Amino acid sequence: MKNIAIVCGGYSGEYEISMASGRAVKKFLDSSRYQSYLIEIKKSSWDYISDEGERLPVDRSDFSLKIDGKTVYFDAVFNAIHGTPGEDGMLQGYLDLLQIPYTSCGVDTSALTFNKYYCNLFVQSLGISTTEGLSFKKNEVIDCKMIIDSLGLPLFVKPAKSGSSVGVSKVKAAEDFDVAVEKAFNEDDRILIEKALNGRELTCGVFLKGNKMTVFPITEIVAHNEFFDYEAKYFGKSDEITPAQIEESLDSEIKALSSFLYRKLDCKGFVRFDYIVTEDEVFFLEVNTVPGMTEASIIPQQAAAFGMDKRQLFTMAVDAVFE
Repeated sequence: MKNIAIVCGGYSGEYEISMASGRAVKKFLDSSRYQSYLIEIKKSSWDYISDEGERLPVDRSDFSLKIDGKTVYFDAVFNAIHGTPGEDGMLQGYLDLLQIPYTSCGVDTSALTFNKYYCNLFVQSLGISTTEGLSFKKNEVIDCKMIIDSLGLPLFVKPAKSGSSVGVSKVKAAEDFDVAVEKAFNEDDRILIEKALNGRELTCGVFLKGNKMTVFPITEIVAHNEFFDYEAKYFGKSDEITPAQIEESLDSEIKALSSFLYRKLDCKGFVRFDYIVTEDEVFFLEVNTVPGMTEASIIPQQAAAFGMDKRQLFTMAVDAVFE
């Protein structure tokens, strides 16, 4: 039986959600085929957490464990770390050096897609629309009046590198601008300031196993808050409608666009693409290369609408690593 490390936790504001994703994968992964180990990664420690709550340190020199005097080596890693170091390429580089395969995108793709600034530039180069915006590094002069004159209100201020809407603000009045900028810079040294689009938010999950691409049913997100922020994502402040009640032509367009981006970005594993659809155009919003895997997360919802339960979903991801 192959040993699978389910890594979760991480160094970002997405720590708790990542732990919940890891526990869900541990719960549903086919135990008749894979022996799984929950590994919590923090800056201060990397620990295996047993079903009884016992903690044992991971040997980072070879990513192994000592349990009852025996060394456990891992055949593969199920990556459930949202944010750094699991979604930005850092963990992938470490695992590549150790020649341990994993379920998520590789180093290059992860680094590119986690940085919204660079990812938008790449997507734009493919002729795909993104929202109009500006980007600034810390200590650059940011002229509030000039930006508002250029982009109008409302606008979004967000860190270039973060997930789960951590550090993101919707600015509706000029007097709120500076606070939003400071909040974003608390998460990253580069920020994006983007024009707010008035449209429907749609998201599409994609998975590739061998040469077979699975495109899941599209979800429409209707946030109860000002936007799909952390609270809306994880505390029930949104309606997530799967499959989305949209025209067949739009459904086909979103699915085709997601498949195209998956291949162009050289993605691997479960990936979710987010869009804003206005009356006459589809705008790329962002890509999630380690999307949530809790029982309430969008990819498991989409899989359920596709007729696939969580055991099939998570086991499929690990199976693909060995093909």
